[in-house]
Amino acid sequence: MTKPKRIYLAGPEVFFPAAEHQAIVAEKKRLLQENGLEGVDPLDTELALSANEAKFRRGHRIYRANRELMDSCQAIIANLTPFRGISADPGTVFEVGYMIGQGKPAFGFTLESRYYRERAGATDLDELGHTIEDFEMSDNLMIEGGIYSSGGQLFVAEQPGEHRYFSAELFRRCVRAIKK
Repeated sequence: MTKPKRIYLAGPEVFFPAAEHQAIVAEKKRLLQENGLEGVDPLDTELALSANEAKFRRGHRIYRANRELMDSCQAIIANLTPFRGISADPGTVFEVGYMIGQGKPAFGFTLESRYYRERAGATDLDELGHTIEDFEMSDNLMIEGGIYSSGGQLFVAEQPGEHRYFSAELFRRCVRAIKK
């Protein structure tokens, strides 16, 4: 039997309450397993953290552990739904860039159907006089451009998902695209 292709699961879900995070990740892993793929969540590390350890050191250990998980995967599915602002979670965006930098395909989904510019105020300049990009993309052009350049795709919701940050249908579309 061949080992399933490992898919890194990036997104803001790691910040959700444990039960909520676990329910969403369980569904993602189930959908991947149905297609002969293995889902790898950032919290799948065997990392033992100590309250006595400096927070800065703990943060670096988490980074290294997550990077090792990404290194063990062949692709990424990223939840790029805006989180804590008008754009995707910055850690998730880093993970997408890291995987693309390794030559691995990136796939993503967002439950926000408005273009980035519209979320930024739908004007040419922000309140500080800085240009707001207008490329009719779901997020910053480097994110979406990187995804498509990697051979991946970004799927945008046409209707709300079953959760503010998750849609099984959008996730299935990512899985089908990986399988092609």
